[in-house]
Parts: sequence; C-alpha cells; structure tokens
Amino acid sequence: MAEDLSADVVIVGTGICGSFVAHEMAKAGLSVIMLEAGPRIDRDEVVENWRNMPPHNKSEYDYATPYPLVPWAPHTNYFPDNGYLHVDGPDRTAYMQGIIKGVGGTTWHWAASSWRYLVNDFQLKSTYGVGRDYAFTYDEIEPYYFKAEQEIGVCGPNGMDIVPSAPRKQPWPMDSMPYGPADRRFTELVKPLGFENTPVPQGRNSRPYDNRPQCCGNNNCMPICPIGAMYHAVYHAQKAEALGARIIPNAVAYAMETDAQNNITAIKYYDPDKQSFRVTGKTFVIAANGIETPKLLLLAANDRNPRGIANSSDQVGRNMMDHPGIGMSFQAAEPMWVGGGSVQMSSITNHRDGPWRSEYSAIQIGMNNTAQNSRAGMKALSMGLVGHKLDEEIRKRSAHGVDIYVNHETLAHPDNRLTLSTQYKDKLGIPHPHVYYDVGEYVRTSAVKSRQHLMNIAKALGGTEISMSQNFTPNNHITGGTIMGKDPRDSVVDGWCRTHDHRNLFLATGGAMAAAGTVNSTLTMAALALRASEEILRDMKHA
Repeated sequence: MAEDLSADVVIVGTGICGSFVAHEMAKAGLSVIMLEAGPRIDRDEVVENWRNMPPHNKSEYDYATPYPLVPWAPHTNYFPDNGYLHVDGPDRTAYMQGIIKGVGGTTWHWAASSWRYLVNDFQLKSTYGVGRDYAFTYDEIEPYYFKAEQEIGVCGPNGMDIVPSAPRKQPWPMDSMPYGPADRRFTELVKPLGFENTPVPQGRNSRPYDNRPQCCGNNNCMPICPIGAMYHAVYHAQKAEALGARIIPNAVAYAMETDAQNNITAIKYYDPDKQSFRVTGKTFVIAANGIETPKLLLLAANDRNPRGIANSSDQVGRNMMDHPGIGMSFQAAEPMWVGGGSVQMSSITNHRDGPWRSEYSAIQIGMNNTAQNSRAGMKALSMGLVGHKLDEEIRKRSAHGVDIYVNHETLAHPDNRLTLSTQYKDKLGIPHPHVYYDVGEYVRTSAVKSRQHLMNIAKALGGTEISMSQNFTPNNHITGGTIMGKDPRDSVVDGWCRTHDHRNLFLATGGAMAAAGTVNSTLTMAALALRASEEILRDMKHA
C-alpha cells in the first residue's frame, strides 16, 4: 500500500529556486517535503566521469554526459541527442536546452554568472513599447537580489562604475577575482572598438565563504567545479535538510488534486517502479525549472482545470524564452592563453540597454575563458600530425584559440509554446516536452549587427580560421513558460509568483519571468524564489 505523506509546504524540484524556498520555510519552523524526480548526485563520481569523457565530447562542450541519466527522469543530452526535448519551428536549434534532473538541479553545471537585470528590463513594455512588463519594479526586487547574492555568495566588481548597471544599495558580498591573462588582454584589444569589457558578477568564492573554499581556477566550472568553490543548489537543499526538511529523490510528480475552491490539496508522484504516492500539504510550490514546471502543470489537468493546473488564461507553456546566441571561434594573432581562472570572467555590456530596444534586441558579448586544449588537440589530430609536430600544434592552438559569443534578448510571444508530446513518452508513460520556437524579427534584426560586432572583434585580434555559427544556439536561460503579470487573463502568476487560479500554489521558477533581458537568469530566479517565500510565510502567519 502506498505511503501517505504530509507537510506544511510541499515543493517539487530541488534546484536553486526550490532549495531556497525550502530553506526559508525550514528556518521558519515549517515542515517541508521536497520531491525530486532525479537521484542524489555525487560530486566525486561526476568529476571522475568528466575526466574519463572522450576528448570529442570535451571539445564540443558536453556538460550533460558526466551526470547520471535515469530512465524514470530523463533529462536532455545531445551527445548524441537522446530525444527527450523535441523542438521544431524556424529556430529549433536555439531551444535545445540543457537541464539536469537530480538533487541540486541544473546549477551543478552552470557558469555561475550572477547578474542583476537592469531597471528597464522590468518595464520593457512601458519603456520601449515591446514585450511585457513584470508585475513589479526593480526597486521592489532589489532587496531580494541582495539577499540572493548573500545566500549564493556572489563576488562582483565593487568600486567600479559600469554603465549600464543595476543600482545597488549595498556592495557585493565579495570582491571580484582578478582577471587571467586572456581577459586582461581581451579587455585592452576591444577597448578601441568602443567595447567596455567588465567583470562578471559570479557565484563563486573569491575568498573562503559560507564554509566553502576559495576558487583556485580549475577552469572546469562547466560541467563540474571539483572543489565546491562555485555555488550550486545542493548547498541550500542540505541546509534545509539540516533544519528538518525531507528530500525524496527519484519522486516524479505527475498529478495534482484540487478542492471545491480550486486550492491544491495533494500532489501525486511515481517512484522508479511506477508505484504512486500522495503528498498532502497546506501550500505547494512547483520549482521544477522552466521546462518541467509548465510540463507538470499541463500534465496535471483535472476535471476542474481541463486545460491544466493554473491555466485558465491558456498561458501555461507559452512565451518560452532564452537568449539565442551566435558563437564565433578563431585563432588570434598573438597568444591569448585562455583558461586562466573561471570559465566566464568578463563581458561586454555596452549594449544591454538603449532606445534601440524599441526596434531590435539588446545583446551581451563575451569571451569564453574555457581552456582550448581539447579543441586544439582534436584539431591537431585531424591534421594527421604525430610526435613533436603534434605537440607543437596543440600548444600553439591552445594559446591562440579564442571563443566569442553574443547573447540576444528575446520577447515573450505566445506562439513560442511548450506542449506535451503526442508521440513520445518516458518509462513511466509521461509525455516528453515539445517546444515550438521562433526567435522573431526583433532578434534577427539585432543579429545582423551582432555578426558585424563579432567580425570587428576577430579583426582586432588578428583572427584567422574564423568560424561563426549560422544558426542560433541555446543558452539554457529558460524563462517565460509560466509568465508573470497583473492581469489573470494573460498571465499565470502574480508579482509574488502565486498562481492566479490557486491561492495556495506558487511557481518558483524562471518560467515566471516576463522579460528575458540579456544576461544569465539565475540570480533573478533566486530573487523571485525568496520573494515568493516571504509571501508564503505571510500566508502561514495569517492562516
């Protein structure tokens, strides 16, 4: 007979949003159950898997293969494509997202870039007449940004005047780490082009912080930080557990029950053998990333909610966003020595905001600081070299190899939509997600200028063997699928991430974000989770 479980707060997902909420609830003395579809992940095992991974995978930036893939909770893997996420539309390559299912979620293999969005990112429609506004202003989320930076442990460029930049009331918890040789030289070389290359705020330690060591520059933040200097969500999952929260791994949520007032009363999940369990609670939080959250809401449709949970507006699964990218690699004229320090140390941010956003998208440009030795080795081997010549070629290409990217802001569009696959199901019989994706003319217009920016940079560095991606690439900044708004007719959650349809259901996920901006979405997602936590605690206090 299946076990019955109950808690004050039931959370689906143990990534950064779910773990932040769990920690806040447990600190307040509430009982918490966290359901995680994937297994617990062992750092040592992932490090070993990465070390033993074929050189080809390393050279192509394969961040998924080192992580355990279980049949009851498949996540994406494109080496080769395991067919979990099905994407079509004019820009299908731009939405081949990378996600991890397991305790700690996808922050196991993020770059730890921890940007705040700009003031105008929150009021895009009001300011530039395109896209959508959030349901609050920057000033209203600023305190949660700072708290998220403290919880993660973010190092940033204290004392530097960067334009444009999000206003701050307090300094970053830690100062930035010093640039390596490549970021120093890149900053000098692009300055005559008018590009200001500035330090990236990062969720990794520039000094010992929160019982974690200082970053020592292993330069394999993706797929795995071997020493734990980079933040990932398992830290807050463990903190919540230490305060009494219970994590149930390998628990695949698939259904929700509602009462006559349309409040959520229970969530059902399968174990790996498809045995069903039922968890009751007072408040429920879905924090299962931007793909899995809308998928679960659609899957859980019931008699009272035939289009899906929280979907009276028909906006669940719509407005899927990311930052469509263009990549370029080349051999610089002089040795750059990419690979000193973390994988993303700096970024060109001049073009994050401006009046042209009424016509085309804002962009972020950056140089990947990932060591080029794997790519250099694969290329040298393909040239048929052996012995001393092979060694020389690898050394030369490792020193001169450069990898540049441009990320584009996208606008929320309801046609960019996640639905449940009608053809493909996993071991438990749950449909795979299917996404239609078109970046739109707003991005395509901007991309013409982006390609020229990239060519100007290659020229400034004396680039040869220039290779630029012809299609847009994904960046795994999954936003928009359960979009925020003040009007229940065209949005899913309010400014506190509470669903319009169910008073006791919150969606702590990047899916709530109403505009994508140009930069990594994780810090904003974490701030939203903390803001939702505050509202849940207010509910509990007045219950």
